[in-house]
Amino acid sequence: MTVRRTTRKGGFTLVEILIVVIILGILAAIVIPQFTSASQDARRNSLTSQLQTLRSQIELYKLQHLDTIPTGLAASTTDWSQFIGKTDQTGATGTTTAYPFGPYMQAVPSNPLNGLSDCKVVTADPTAVVGAGQTGKGFVFNSTNGKIWGTSAKQANIFDEASPTSTNNDN
Repeated sequence: MTVRRTTRKGGFTLVEILIVVIILGILAAIVIPQFTSASQDARRNSLTSQLQTLRSQIELYKLQHLDTIPTGLAASTTDWSQFIGKTDQTGATGTTTAYPFGPYMQAVPSNPLNGLSDCKVVTADPTAVVGAGQTGKGFVFNSTNGKIWGTSAKQANIFDEASPTSTNNDN
């Protein structure tokens, strides 16, 4: 008399595989949104840091140029040459030793939220110009006091560093 043994081949059933795929899908749905908001947070933090640098460099420029603001930023077409080049006391740019000040920045700054470098020039509180002609502008520059702000991703609002998740920041 022979005994017949039945052996089961090792492997997963279709039901087991489906359960694992469903669990992985649920985990992915939870984790992926966390990464997308992290990249936007990084852009906001980068802009905050860039604005701090710009503000300090504008103050240094004013200190070295008899309390005058950079005229290139206040022009209708933004000119960063006074920031990325050497200047004399009057703000004229050049390359010789007659231009002892600067450069204040290594390259033209670009707003990380929208990739733009031009400035919207205002003479009052920038919140008054929200949505008013700043399309295509990366920054808002007050030509009266030399303060600078970034625009939001869609250039419709002023970026508010104090509240980077507020509703006036149109991602």
